[in-house]
Amino acid sequence: MKILVAAAFAAGLLAGSSVANAMPAAPAGGANPDVIQVAGGCGPGFHPGPYGRCRPNRYERPVIVRPMPRRCPPGFFWRHGRCRPM
Repeated sequence: MKILVAAAFAAGLLAGSSVANAMPAAPAGGANPDVIQVAGGCGPGFHPGPYGRCRPNRYERPVIVRPMPRRCPPGFFWRHGRCRPM
């Protein structure tokens, strides 16, 4: 009985001390060119503040993109997100 307990204990030590390579330590490939990284999800020219809100960077002007005005062809008008006939 003592030999069986000692063998089970030794088998447990051997099984528990094996190294598992389930996840590599670092990513294998380089950066994906399709991904644009931004600072904390705030976009260019901004950074997250102490409470998580986006603040403009100091000494840099934020990039602001103005939307183009909506234009419809003659005889149509802009309504509910698209051009509709009059």
